[in-house]
Amino acid sequence: MITVIHTSMRMHRSSHVLLLFLFTYALLLSSCGNDSLTNSPNSATVKEVIDGDTIDISIGGKTERVRLIGIDTPETKHPTKGVECLGPEASAYTEQLLPKGTALRVERDVEARDKYGRLLLYVYIERSNVFVNLDLVMNGYARPMVFEPNTAHMADFAQAATQAELRNVGLWQACR
Repeated sequence: MITVIHTSMRMHRSSHVLLLFLFTYALLLSSCGNDSLTNSPNSATVKEVIDGDTIDISIGGKTERVRLIGIDTPETKHPTKGVECLGPEASAYTEQLLPKGTALRVERDVEARDKYGRLLLYVYIERSNVFVNLDLVMNGYARPMVFEPNTAHMADFAQAATQAELRNVGLWQACR
């Protein structure tokens, strides 16, 4: 009988340790809730879509113009190129993906800004974790474009473009 009580005491102690561990884990998880994400330096909100690969965001209390790095969509507002094949559709697709007020997670690469002063970012939709830059390439609205030294996702973009071309979607269908 003493052995049984002793075993049950050990189980009781291990139950307390397990409960303490679970409580601590839950407390840590709760401190990582949406409020802390909203205030993190890589959180932003869409203000406006300028064209297929350029957006305005609110970040750190100010509005910044962002160039989606690693990709290039056809032009719609370029002063010398005019409107290119599938340009309006690429812009419309980006507007559909990123309506005003969309919460974003943004990441930079090596260089923070281009020669025009725009932030160079990889953009993710916070709620769905859709990688916007990659999504545009996968669906044929953009081609990969290397912005050295910002090449973290170069291979992903190249693979996505190959798949879009094989599926004959977007640019690969309309602009040959």
